[in-house]
Amino acid sequence: MRSLNRSGPPRGSRSRRVSLAVAASAAGSLALFGLAAPASAQSAPVSVPQGIGGAAVMQPTGVFTPGSTPETVSFILKARNVGSLEGSVASGMPGGYLSVRRFASSYGQTPASIAALEKYLTGFGLKVSVYADDLDLTATGTADQFNSALTVHQQQYMVPAVPARDGQPARPATEIHGTVDEPLLPASLGSFVEAILGLTNYPTFSSTAVHESALGTGVKPSTTQTGNLTPADFAKQYNLSPLYRKGATGRGETIGIVTLASLNPATPEYFWNSILHIKTKAGRITLDNVDGGSGPVSDASGSGETTLDVEQSGAIAPQANVIVYQAPNTDYGFVDGFFTAASQNIADTVSASWGESESEITASVNSGEESDAYADSFDEAYLEMAAQGQSGFVSAGDYGAYTPAEDLGTTNLGAGNPDSSPWITAAGGTTLPGTIPLTATDSATIKAQRTWGWDWLWPHYADFGAASEAAYAEANPIGGGGGFSTFESTPLYQLLVPSAHQFSAVEYLTPIDVETVAPDLALPTAWLFNPAPEVQRGYGTGRATPDVSADADPYTGYELYFTFGDQAATTEDGWGGTSFVAPQLNGATAVMDSLLGHRVGFWNPTIYRLAVEPGSPFTPLDSASTSNDNLYYTGTAGHKYNVGSGLGTPNLAALAGDFGRR
Repeated sequence: MRSLNRSGPPRGSRSRRVSLAVAASAAGSLALFGLAAPASAQSAPVSVPQGIGGAAVMQPTGVFTPGSTPETVSFILKARNVGSLEGSVASGMPGGYLSVRRFASSYGQTPASIAALEKYLTGFGLKVSVYADDLDLTATGTADQFNSALTVHQQQYMVPAVPARDGQPARPATEIHGTVDEPLLPASLGSFVEAILGLTNYPTFSSTAVHESALGTGVKPSTTQTGNLTPADFAKQYNLSPLYRKGATGRGETIGIVTLASLNPATPEYFWNSILHIKTKAGRITLDNVDGGSGPVSDASGSGETTLDVEQSGAIAPQANVIVYQAPNTDYGFVDGFFTAASQNIADTVSASWGESESEITASVNSGEESDAYADSFDEAYLEMAAQGQSGFVSAGDYGAYTPAEDLGTTNLGAGNPDSSPWITAAGGTTLPGTIPLTATDSATIKAQRTWGWDWLWPHYADFGAASEAAYAEANPIGGGGGFSTFESTPLYQLLVPSAHQFSAVEYLTPIDVETVAPDLALPTAWLFNPAPEVQRGYGTGRATPDVSADADPYTGYELYFTFGDQAATTEDGWGGTSFVAPQLNGATAVMDSLLGHRVGFWNPTIYRLAVEPGSPFTPLDSASTSNDNLYYTGTAGHKYNVGSGLGTPNLAALAGDFGRR
């Protein structure tokens, strides 16, 4: 075995790099753009990080953004007493869960600071609202007003079209606004602002739903259907069913879904009542439009993702209420969706199935200047949820160990975000055992539940019309997301599992051809393919993801009821992705809460402790082979953690018992 070291620079302190040259030239910038500012803006301005997703692919049009363009911008404020907050959450909140008011008084920004920022922004004609946790301040106004308030100049960009792939609809070329200028605030205000989000409306995030690959032209499909499981199959596979027999159905609990595309409530209701024939609570869905909402329901916008999230979680906990936080697909929208769920503190358990790669963030923020402020924004929302006892789950992605291949188009190893946050439970994927028919004459056999990676599918390339296994593999690097974060340091609970950073790997795809895809960011953009890699050993640093996994392979996956394209609503089989796992765990948690009579809270501090104790409720996928990998990371015999699938698969009834004995 060869020895590898897969590590990136772990995040250290929360210090920020400030461009002194930009700060010093603030007055000149104002004069250049003909912008006026209050007197307070003329003294000691400092730059504040922004999350401008997509800088690597945006193409400037040379046209300034019209001054009357309406915009929403979120000012994420720095939490106070962060060390104390993180320590309490990492320890499982031994002092008890907090109310929103108590959280705000202990960890939110001070009333005086918020009032000063609000006064500054309203001085430019902006309208301001403050979240109850005192960590998120949202302003609405025009491009001209934000240009003046933040000393930036916004312009128009074109984002290239994205072709349909892996069950995701094509996205046409889109014109957006944005700026590469660092936003400035007076030092007295900038000192407590974590990040400014919303100076672009780039559609940052992608759904983590995947569909079975289409067969090649003229290939006869198998007559045996695959990927037609239902939420009841999930409950049986992962032993949630005993809780139903005890009368636990989620009654009295509320599920939260944070999403970036709109929902037609009639669709999941029909799925529950007329397709699954399960008894659900009437009028259980509430739509909450965050920052104006996600726009109309449409396949192209990703409404299928929202629908499956609600269908799966709501079927698993049929008597729970469901709040759907519908936010615009922007940096500020996604963050505000979580802050809304946290500030309301109504949802007992929350999930989301959208994400991007950490490499995309690195390439995007300030045109390649690396900053962790954007990731910190999610951290703060998740810390608040955990402190209040709200469970949280985020999908780990569907491009195996190569998450950047989806959004940035590069071939480097990389983790996803926001699932790399230490304060959320990252949901990974597996493939169930069995014989999987592909065509009338071809099938594949999975001998045991394995970490999800489509290396099992690649040898059948001819069924899909591919010229070679290498060509098919390089075009379909699909599997459960997993890897080591370069933004987030190792959380204390992962230190409980000594093997969490010792990994085994099978390198089918070797990244080659380094190119500069963004200023100061050289990354590989092609692969060399090895159909029979040897097992290698290595060591990684930083937060490892995912935390726990369940079936996500479309070929052993689920049915989805939705309106696909122009056709009438119908049930379509062969859907999967870690998109299913996060809402399934969300619904399962509501069932546990209803059984126990209280919130079980943030899973991770408890499940990592349980994983190393006798009678663990998790089955680790520890086989070290090419039959148990996410295209790179595989298991290691005897290890409790596998970077491809985390702690493994859960026994949910046993886990509920463990939560009840805490």
